[in-house]
Amino acid sequence: MQNITATELAQWLSDSSRKAPVLLDVREPWEHETCHIPGVQLMPMQTVPARFQELEPDDVIVCICHHGGRSMQVANFLERQGFTQTINLTGGVHAWAQQVDTGMPTY
Repeated sequence: MQNITATELAQWLSDSSRKAPVLLDVREPWEHETCHIPGVQLMPMQTVPARFQELEPDDVIVCICHHGGRSMQVANFLERQGFTQTINLTGGVHAWAQQVDTGMPTY
């Protein structure tokens, strides 16, 4: 599993010459409703074991949560299922709100 900072992810997403990764938000629905990075796919952590087949094993998947702990666990789980390009967003959506989108609500 790799790690990426909020700033690095923002640069990647703004670079039209690079294919965008799948942004997998593993937080709870209420957290997603409070704030989220545009374009994320919501798949709460507890649903991942039953739903990970909805993802493509060869896609680059950036796992996102509030601070980076849950997303790291999900990225590790996906790797054990054969996913080869999982990345954890270090600091989670909170870091995104502090470093990239300072107008984003925090909790």
